[in-house]
Amino acid sequence: MNGIDPGWLPPEAFRPLGARRVLIAGSGHLVDTVRREVSDACARFGGEIVRDGPYDLLLRLPDGEPVGDEEEFTVAREGGATTVTALGGRGLLYGLFQVVRLGEEAFSGALPREVHRPATALRMLDHWDNVAVHPVMGQVERGYAGGSLFWRDGRAREDFARIRAYARLLAACGINAVCVNNVNVHAVEAELLTDRIGEVAAIAAELRPYGIRTHLSVTFAAPVVLGGLSTADPLQEAVRQWWARAVHGVYEAIPDFGGFVVKADSEGRPGPFTYGRSHADGANLLAGALAPYGGTVHWRAFVYDHRQDWRDRTTDRARAAYDHFAPLDGEFAGNAVLQVKHGPMDFQVREPVSPVLGALSRTRSAVEVQATQEYTGQQRHVCWLGPMWSEVLRFRPEGGAGPTVGESARDLVAVSNVGDDPFWTGHPLAQANLYTFGRLAWRPDADPYRVLDEWIGLTFPSAPERLADGLHAVLDGSWRTYEKYTAPLGVGFMVQPGHHYGPSVDGYEYSPWGTYHFADRDGVGVDRTAATGTGYAAQYAKPWAEVYESVASCPDELLLFFHHVPYGHVLRSGKTVIQHIYDTRFEGVEEAEEARRVWAGLAGLMAPARHERVAELFEEQVRSAREWRDQLNSYFLRKSGVPDAHGRTIY
Repeated sequence: MNGIDPGWLPPEAFRPLGARRVLIAGSGHLVDTVRREVSDACARFGGEIVRDGPYDLLLRLPDGEPVGDEEEFTVAREGGATTVTALGGRGLLYGLFQVVRLGEEAFSGALPREVHRPATALRMLDHWDNVAVHPVMGQVERGYAGGSLFWRDGRAREDFARIRAYARLLAACGINAVCVNNVNVHAVEAELLTDRIGEVAAIAAELRPYGIRTHLSVTFAAPVVLGGLSTADPLQEAVRQWWARAVHGVYEAIPDFGGFVVKADSEGRPGPFTYGRSHADGANLLAGALAPYGGTVHWRAFVYDHRQDWRDRTTDRARAAYDHFAPLDGEFAGNAVLQVKHGPMDFQVREPVSPVLGALSRTRSAVEVQATQEYTGQQRHVCWLGPMWSEVLRFRPEGGAGPTVGESARDLVAVSNVGDDPFWTGHPLAQANLYTFGRLAWRPDADPYRVLDEWIGLTFPSAPERLADGLHAVLDGSWRTYEKYTAPLGVGFMVQPGHHYGPSVDGYEYSPWGTYHFADRDGVGVDRTAATGTGYAAQYAKPWAEVYESVASCPDELLLFFHHVPYGHVLRSGKTVIQHIYDTRFEGVEEAEEARRVWAGLAGLMAPARHERVAELFEEQVRSAREWRDQLNSYFLRKSGVPDAHGRTIY
């Protein structure tokens, strides 16, 4: 498509479909998209769109208004023909891409009737993109793939072909919403809500043909910043009226607008606390303005004290979201969605599942993950996050037979990892994270390794077995490899302040950000027990509270998140904590080196530019892994005074 990297939709992936006779029944702008996709494939591979008569594939909408979930579709093969039946245009589009995923399997042998419907209503990407280049965070905050797809030089980009190609990739993995600007809304971005809504509308027009609804991050202080009011108090009538007028203008410009994303009272952002109001008051203000149009407000639960005293061990950043929001359960409007980070801290390589996700029985919730690899290698390291996300989505907050996080969540949201880089995600293999998020958002109980098979099969059609095996060898264990050479046993952070790339064990240890490991000469870890610590463990339902409270039952991979233990504490592996730290740092480097070796052996099995980009990044990953190993091992050797049992060199 006009020289744009095709990602997981290269033309070759459409060969089985494009070589067939296809009948398309139905009308509407999304059906037009389906027809265009099929027409392009048939023109390339010799098939045809037929008006009647024999066909190999039928894509159809039933007559009349859809009854049920318009994203649902059914696939079956009977009498030598394959049929996709959907209840609405989105369903037909998703059904088309299911046929593409199946490839020749869609047209051969038996294909029992199977109903596909998303488990979550909204599957959204939040772009932390700035309209104007921020002096610290640049064009894209925590972006590792170049500039913004949507904004450049303080205005909307006019590269609409790339936006349309992006929408196509997202629809192919089931994503149905995009928030086009940063949750940290600065002065220029605030104007998108009113005077510059036309620029948002132009972007929405490019996303719409692939069923993507547009959302916008807004500042809670908009009535003051944009409207000239003296207050943004959510209980003031003038404020309510201002928001009602602003929302009316948005829907005049974008009739299918999805809603707002809001970060309030967090890291310096304005919010209802200024006026002595609760977060339910703030969220409900915007929900009320959006309700007549069917819009939603996604209110982020990322609220904590970022100016705490590092000497005060009673204040615990991990507690903050639960302390703020659990008491408000049931007070939020029906179209207010509380957007909760999957862990209690900040997208670390290993965290427990946030207890907030088990505390919202009367509030619509969204689980937020981070596809952009802020703390997992910044798309310079291979780190496929599918297994991490799957663990979160399969977690049962109530224990036993209670619902999983994935079953309880209304929506799934990821911070996007895409930019204007030629490979979309900077690191070509980071595309697997974006695809995996979309598929797990559609079906949270899906096997992530099967999803990875899909991505490999689509991205590298007709790939020889050696390439598929090599990609699995590089990607399957990459999350745990990254964990091995970075912060150990769930303690988190230990990164360079500010940009968060590379090791600095004490980088945040004496800062106001609340991200501590409390290593001293005797031990390491944060005491979050109810008995002697911050009490965070007691925020969980009883089964998990009891598991995390005790050193004996706490999972080793989270031990230092919940407990301060001596370096000689023995893990279930039989190793001491200090020996585990040494061993896993060495193992992580060895695994990164092995992945680099495997990748080198895949040269010639894909486009040279793609292979060369990854090979270059592997050099940086191995260098960085060695740096992590040496800094952490040296730090803990000097803290503990305990030598490595194997006598290896520690600098």
